[in-house]
Amino acid sequence: MNVEAIAPETVPGWETVIGLEVHAELATATKLFSSAPNRFGGQPNTNVDPVSLGLPGSLPVLNEQAVELAIRVGLALNCQVQRSVFSRKNYFYPDMPKDFQISQYDLPINGEGWLELPDGHRVGIERAHLEEDTGKSTHVGGGGRIHEAGYSLVDYNRAGVPLIEIVGAPDLRSAEEARSYVAELRAILVTIGASDGKMEEGSMRVDCNVSVRPVGQAEFGTRCEIKNINSLRSLGRAISYEARRQVDLITSGERVEQQTRHWNEDEGRTHKLRSKEEAYDYRYFPEPDLVPVEPSDEWIDAIRAALPMLPRERRLRLAEAASIDTSAAALTVERGLDDLAVDAIAEGADAPRVLVHAENNLADGAGRLDGASFAALVKMETGGDLTATQTKTVLATLVAEGGEPAIVAADLGFEAMDIGEMEVLVDRLIAEHPDDWTAFISGDEQERKKKSGFFVGQVMKATNGKADGRAVNELLAHRARS
Repeated sequence: MNVEAIAPETVPGWETVIGLEVHAELATATKLFSSAPNRFGGQPNTNVDPVSLGLPGSLPVLNEQAVELAIRVGLALNCQVQRSVFSRKNYFYPDMPKDFQISQYDLPINGEGWLELPDGHRVGIERAHLEEDTGKSTHVGGGGRIHEAGYSLVDYNRAGVPLIEIVGAPDLRSAEEARSYVAELRAILVTIGASDGKMEEGSMRVDCNVSVRPVGQAEFGTRCEIKNINSLRSLGRAISYEARRQVDLITSGERVEQQTRHWNEDEGRTHKLRSKEEAYDYRYFPEPDLVPVEPSDEWIDAIRAALPMLPRERRLRLAEAASIDTSAAALTVERGLDDLAVDAIAEGADAPRVLVHAENNLADGAGRLDGASFAALVKMETGGDLTATQTKTVLATLVAEGGEPAIVAADLGFEAMDIGEMEVLVDRLIAEHPDDWTAFISGDEQERKKKSGFFVGQVMKATNGKADGRAVNELLAHRARS
């Protein structure tokens, strides 16, 4: 089944319901309950200590920095920061040496909140709680699956690393919305310094709950959870496959079983791991070796005051400065060019041209370019002193070397072409290409656009790129009306 060609939202009569659980490793120096280093890589089983290994007699001591980062996350996601309690989540797996995981259950540090996507859609946050990560098992042989492996190896370097688990409400309705949600959440976590968000290193992982229901039905369908998705591409593909799989089951008279499933990127499909567990399967009970966490109002207020401007706020600021909607500001903000763009617009540069350059010509960043120089360059372009092509060349020099736009343009030999010379050249080219001119005058919109490009190209060729393409188009339009 070619699931990439069949997005779930295109299945007639069916709606996909998606809720995401995102696990992000917090950027602390040490682990959540011990002084063992929290760092990626290293030889297996070297970033460990008695607490990480669950040795008898070792006791957890809570990492204050992890709590502060968790509060940052809660505030950034508009959550209610509250008194919380750690619990033991009991289950056996070889990569968890204590046979239980210290997590938060009924009293998480962050209660309900919300996240706003670039298009303005708000997604509910049910909770964002602290917990420790597990180790990592490597199943050797048989394609890396446990039931096919010849033997398994366990690395406890990751055991005890502090995690924030962000549980989103089932408010997403498409693979594209899910990707947008994870991208926005990652941007927030990186902005506030809570996590590096590196999905390729496993420091941010997504569990995806997917169900389907007929359009118009209020009740949710039976959901399946897809575990440990580590890229936005995989997330979209997994949702597309799983939604279609469930629709096919229901329409063929079968029922969807609540399951935990694994996404196989190479095969482009999900596989059953086990029947879905419920909370009571884990026999949660309060962790007896840790006291409740009760952050003071003063501490919370201090953390809130220190938060940087978040992506949503930056989009709103740029949208207001440029008189555009927030979704149109998203790419510039995503590239971290919004400060530059806002500064240039404040200096009087044409906002649409500023954004065109930010989106098309500054993909690798601003380098040594500052707002004042950017504004001066855009003014030269809109004032007719530089063509669009020349502006792009000057911009590249400013990014690499800095400097004054006028001086850089002069050093490059860029001078505005005299309008009288341009008129003479355009008239000559019209005379030399009568058939093309006739097609420009009498053709349909597509033909006129094609022939406009032809004449602009001829002018650029004749002037070694010194002519202003917009001015040429204005001359052509004027000649056509005459």
